[in-house]
Amino acid sequence: MEFDFKKIEEKWQKAWNKEKAARAVTDPSRPKYYVLEMFPYPSGRIHMGHVRNYTIGDVIARYKTMQGFNVLHPMGFDAFGQPAENAAIKNNSDPEDWTLQCIDWMKKEMFRMGYSYDWEREVSTCLSDYYKWNQWIFLKMLEKGLAYRKASSVNWCPSCLTTLANEEVVQGGCWRCHTPVVDKELEQWYLKITDYSERLLEDLDILKNWPVRVLAMQKNWIGKSTGVEIYFKLEDGRTLPVFTTRQDTIFGATYVVLAPEHPVVKELIRNKPQEKEVSSFIEKVAHESRQVREAADVKKEGCFTGSYCLNPVTKEKIPVWVADYVLMGYGTGAIMAVPTHDQRDFLFAKEHGLPMRVVIQPKGVTLSADAMESAFEEEGVLVNSNAFNGVGNEEAKEKIAQWMEESRIGKKTIHWRLRDWLISRQRYWGTPIPVIYCDTCGVVGVSEKDLPVRLPEKVKITGEGGSPLNHVKNFVETKCPKCGKKARRETDTMATFIDSSWYFLRFCSPDEDQAPFKKEDVKYWMPVDQYIGGIEHAVLHLLYSRFFTKFLKDIGMLDFKEPFDRLLTQGMVLKDGEVMSKSKGNIVDPDGLLKEYGADTLRLFILFAAPPEAELDWSDTGMDGAWRFLSRVWRLVETCQEKKVTALASESAGLKNVRRKMHETVKKITCDMDGGFKFNTAISAVMELVNELYKLSSEEQGHPIALEAVQATVCLLAPFTPHVCEEMWQRLGSKESVFKSHWPTFSEKELQEDAAIYVIQVNGKVRSKIIVKLDADDEEVKRLVLSDVKTQEWIKGAVVKKILIVPKKLVSIVV
Repeated sequence: MEFDFKKIEEKWQKAWNKEKAARAVTDPSRPKYYVLEMFPYPSGRIHMGHVRNYTIGDVIARYKTMQGFNVLHPMGFDAFGQPAENAAIKNNSDPEDWTLQCIDWMKKEMFRMGYSYDWEREVSTCLSDYYKWNQWIFLKMLEKGLAYRKASSVNWCPSCLTTLANEEVVQGGCWRCHTPVVDKELEQWYLKITDYSERLLEDLDILKNWPVRVLAMQKNWIGKSTGVEIYFKLEDGRTLPVFTTRQDTIFGATYVVLAPEHPVVKELIRNKPQEKEVSSFIEKVAHESRQVREAADVKKEGCFTGSYCLNPVTKEKIPVWVADYVLMGYGTGAIMAVPTHDQRDFLFAKEHGLPMRVVIQPKGVTLSADAMESAFEEEGVLVNSNAFNGVGNEEAKEKIAQWMEESRIGKKTIHWRLRDWLISRQRYWGTPIPVIYCDTCGVVGVSEKDLPVRLPEKVKITGEGGSPLNHVKNFVETKCPKCGKKARRETDTMATFIDSSWYFLRFCSPDEDQAPFKKEDVKYWMPVDQYIGGIEHAVLHLLYSRFFTKFLKDIGMLDFKEPFDRLLTQGMVLKDGEVMSKSKGNIVDPDGLLKEYGADTLRLFILFAAPPEAELDWSDTGMDGAWRFLSRVWRLVETCQEKKVTALASESAGLKNVRRKMHETVKKITCDMDGGFKFNTAISAVMELVNELYKLSSEEQGHPIALEAVQATVCLLAPFTPHVCEEMWQRLGSKESVFKSHWPTFSEKELQEDAAIYVIQVNGKVRSKIIVKLDADDEEVKRLVLSDVKTQEWIKGAVVKKILIVPKKLVSIVV
């Protein structure tokens, strides 16, 4: 009596496609629900991470459909990027051909999984009808002064031959190919995301339905620091500004450290004995990534410049060093080192024999710098700090800041960790930056009427020599839109994170050709009600999407602050405790599982095995268990088909239990879905209901209550296993799709039990159980207990000394 999953899945996939079952239409008269999974890079095959992500989204979409919402559930492809170029080099192929072929493969696999996507809304970011609007948004930012070009030191991947944003450098390597990243000076295009620092930080408070971990990661990346810019005097009388959030430790500053890139370093070392050593050190650090330099577990290196400056409060002459752990990107590129109260400074001072002075200590405890084994970084009271001795260090921060401003040796200020977004990439397969360089007019934006600036076709890509567009004469050579003279195009393309920073808006109006989207469509569908994706995008993609949303609001395109109301970050899929990867040989191929078990079994297992936010360790045994469970439900439906529905003279205890369990299960699953999508416990609840149905006798299985419970079982499982549930729903007599039926409801009245199970203990050991009506008094409970056959066996010939009753739960007999 097993079901033919191949035949069933093929049948219903064709039916859904023919009926356009997932088609969404803007309809302000209906409540909407927009569910979206982060769209994939088209790499050619979907893996288990994709399966988990998209199955979660599909269950939510189908559940909300059954609840009566007008559901938007689109899918597209984040199709630009370096892998397509790498494939083109390796296979001597065209990046577009490779990408579109990969998209076709992935769509077929998504179709086989039964995902309810509105494919009429599909977008691919590599197509000109999409990236035209990347260019339009860029030009709007250029008009507002938010897009600009400057020469600066950038992260450079020597393998990809392109720049990387700070967020794209992972553990010192390129996020794509893992090659160690180096610093390089280039003219680049930036977006002034720093103009939105305060709003990006403040609006985190309204994201009540985001994981705390993600909010913390965003907050830390934006990195608002309130402190003091303190003025240290160099030997030649110039001022060296140093930013600190620990002005309470200024009396303990025994040396200053500069970033190797600091512009004053070369002047400080000129004609000094240390010049050669420092220059070599600067060259060495230039090949280290920011992440390696900031890492807490990497030994910090540095060298003395041969120069000194004055501590403005102690008037001491203190040495100026350069070190790899100080970056130009934060503060002023110079720090005051207080080794007794900062662990990095402590380790550096110990390594290089630099002086240390205690200026904060616990109340009633005296610390000695010579005896310290680590920096004291906790709260305490100030010592060796002149007029501030005895003041708590938190209170001292404000008092010292005020005193410094009055004394004109410093000023209160705010610094941000967030830096402007570098978007230039020296690659072909990306959105061309719509800018023209004219010797007469300078930098000129392409006219909107000339958009899109299309990528030239059939360009030779070698992976060498920077952007391939540099070598395409008919692309580079153009005319200035202002004066008409000869000019040249920008040959850098945009970072692919531009593509994903607003795609969720395009899904609302994918065919609009006069604007990025229709305002009325976006007004209805946005914000996204439920967004789903990996924790790895907590900083990169989510921060940029929030920035774009705020900018588009500022230019009157949107009327909301944040793009995503709820965020779910699903856990990774592991095999034997390790992340699946080709190099480890532990990949589980979804294609093979689809052939052996079918999509519904795979969907059920991947949702049942662990809560969506947790990591999931793959198990083949779990697949067998999921298959067996679906087969049990199938047999229940077949039994219902065979039985003639007849009402018994009276409801048996078994039928009453089934009815109560049915209402209990509907309530449980509805609460689990609405309260955080606890799919694993929801599925477990259905399994319990199925177990209760199997307890019914052959005669009871023909009762209307049994049929109603089987119908409820099919409805409750439908979002999880849609193909087989559609088939079972039809076999139960319905002519419409199960997804056009209403989500089952429950009655609190039906949840009320009319009897309770009492556990019977004799001298502390469980000996029996009985069912007693709820309205029975203590005397009736005692009578029933003492007349229970099993209990009588254990008290026979003994003297009953005491009977204790815990209502509705327990009877304890002492003999």
